[in-house]
Formats: sequence, structure tokens, C-alpha cells
Amino acid sequence: MKIIEKERKTLETEIKIRLDLNGKNLEKSIINTGIGFLDHMLELFSYHSGIKFEIEAKGDLKVDLHHTVEDIGLTLGEAIDEALSDRKGISRYGESTIPMEEALSQAVIDLAKRPYFYYEVKFPVEKIGSFDTELIEEFLKSLAINGKFTLHIRNFYGKNAHHIAESIFKALAYAIKRALQPIEVEVLSTKGTL
Repeated sequence: MKIIEKERKTLETEIKIRLDLNGKNLEKSIINTGIGFLDHMLELFSYHSGIKFEIEAKGDLKVDLHHTVEDIGLTLGEAIDEALSDRKGISRYGESTIPMEEALSQAVIDLAKRPYFYYEVKFPVEKIGSFDTELIEEFLKSLAINGKFTLHIRNFYGKNAHHIAESIFKALAYAIKRALQPIEVEVLSTKGTL
């Protein structure tokens, strides 16, 4: 697969992304969003999924983190959609349940062109450092809807907000890794197309 390049420039943000879906064309992921906690989550996602990307983001962080987080999800989602193209030759479905110490989260994905997002997570606190925990939902929703795939995220339990977030991003990584596995059937659908 080729490297997909996407840019988004608004009055609030400027996002540049290079995406290597199979992880064979970029040496490593380079992530600079200006938001340390988001960088950490994206690094975990990249490492565990095998997807490599370069993300350079500038945003109106003096206002808050919302616009930047949402637009990174949007742009990364668009890049994933373009990389998947006709969705031929992939397993399509993926599921993963991942623990991070006391926290347990699940991600279930269908890479068909059916954008849908379900989120059932309750964080015990509103912030992880300076990062609003509600922004995790905004990022993932933007990623799924613009990536044109179905994503269900659930957290079963957990006490530490950082551990909950980490288990979510790792579960997503392994779910998408499984959904991208190659298969011999051209399109995994009785319709013959996704």
C-alpha cells in the first residue's frame, strides 16, 4: 500500500498526516500534536496496530484542546478511508478486549463503509493531567465517522483514568489490526461489495 497524505487547514487548526496502513513504507511513526497525552495514546495505537503515521498538528490550544483533537481524528479517519479504498482482501471485522492493570476495555470494528460510533465509557475524573477525558470520545467518533467504519468502544471497569484510556487505545489497535488481516476472498460480503 502506498503512503496516503492528508491535510486539513481551518481558522482553528492545521493538520498534516502521512499514513502507512501496512507499516512497511515509513520507518517509524512521528507524532507531534502539541498535546502530550494524545501523542502518547497515538504512539500506543501505532505500535500495537502496526500502522505507521506522521502527524504534525497546530491548533488553537490557547482556547482549548477540542478543535485540535477532533480535527486530528477527522483527518486520520479520512486517510484511513482513502487507504482502505474498496476494502478488498481484508478480514473486515476485528475485536479486542485489552486490560491495563485494573482497567478492561473492548473495541469492535467493521471496516465496511458504514460509519457508526458507539461509546460506553465512564471516566472516574474529568481530566488526565490537562487533557479532558471527554475528548477521547470526540477523537474516536471523528476517526470512525470520517474513516467510514463502524466502531464500538466499551470500558467494563477501571479506577485509573490513564489506564482506562490506554486500554481503549490498545483495544482499538488490536481490533483494527485483526480487521486488516488479508483474506483470500476478494470482498467479505454476500453483496459482493462493501
